[in-house]
Parts: sequence; structure tokens; C-alpha cells
Amino acid sequence: MRERGIMKVPGCSWIQVKDKVHTFVVGDKNNAQTAVIYSFLTEVGEKMRLAGYLPCTDLVDQDLDAEEKENSLCNHSERLAVAFGILNLDGASSITVFKNLRICGDCHNAIKYLD
Repeated sequence: MRERGIMKVPGCSWIQVKDKVHTFVVGDKNNAQTAVIYSFLTEVGEKMRLAGYLPCTDLVDQDLDAEEKENSLCNHSERLAVAFGILNLDGASSITVFKNLRICGDCHNAIKYLD
């Protein structure tokens, strides 16, 4: 790809909360609530597993062990944006996340458990 001058577009997710748009990328740690977001994802991840969620690590391209693959899935921008929305919107509001790329299959399934 580099030889042809083709650049890979980074995956981004956007969510609007209280008239402000927040942007997330994979593994994003630039948000003021980063620690709370990752803590929330860890906590809810345990509850999701108890409810029957199984991470689909087959979708991870990197050469990592099983645990690292599961952790890398939790860093996807759409999960960070959804967690931010849950933490910052009242229960009556719907959460809408916009993406510039397709959502991965595992994130699609995981977000169903957050409903």
C-alpha cells in the first residue's frame, strides 16, 4: 500500500452530547473521562460475559494471544463512544454514534448487550 501511496483511513466515531460533538479513535485516551470510560467498559464487559456474550476474536488481524485480542476489541472507537454516551446522557435519550467506516461484527454484537 505504501508503495502505491495509499493511506489507510483511521476509524473514527462521533457522538453528540449536550450540543458538543466528541470524537473517538481506536484506543483513544484523549478524552477527559478516559479512566471512567475504560473502567465502565471493563465492568460492563464482565456483566456481558455472564449474560452470554462471547468476543469474536477471529476478527482481530493482529498476531496476539487470546486475552490481548479480547482487550483490543474493547478499544474500538464505537465502544468508547457508546460508553461515553451511556455515562453522559440521561436514560431517556437515545445514543447515536456516527462512524466513517463499517462497525466490526464483534462490536455490533457487544453493543446489543449494552441495551
